[in-house]
Amino acid sequence: MTTQTQHVDHELIQAATEVARTRCRGDNHTMAAAARARDGRIVTAVNAYHFTGGPCAELVLVGAAAAQGAYELDTIVAVGDRDRGVVPPCGRCRQVLLDYFPALKVIVGKDDRIRTVPITDLLPESYVWADHQLEAE
Repeated sequence: MTTQTQHVDHELIQAATEVARTRCRGDNHTMAAAARARDGRIVTAVNAYHFTGGPCAELVLVGAAAAQGAYELDTIVAVGDRDRGVVPPCGRCRQVLLDYFPALKVIVGKDDRIRTVPITDLLPESYVWADHQLEAE
């Protein structure tokens, strides 16, 4: 596991916080995410809660980024509504984010312990889907 932390992108935290404050209403949308694309753009999204397991904000963001032509993400953060602050990605999101963006950085932590870590630190000894695909002949 990497112990080095990287620069915290406070602009991403602010973007996700603003989306959580202004767009998360009721029980259907309780989390917001923001990511910085490699070209510098910031993409935002909210979760789509449903009792059948609707997607987390991070997964909605992956689709929203692709819809905007942002296929390479550099850093991501999720923020809870009602001033809950930065929330780390769940296990499913960690796996999907690793598979889509193996070099992704994730902002995690609370208050003065907010830090940026590689996605691989959040899912050590992970299964990497691409490593197990058969080569096309």
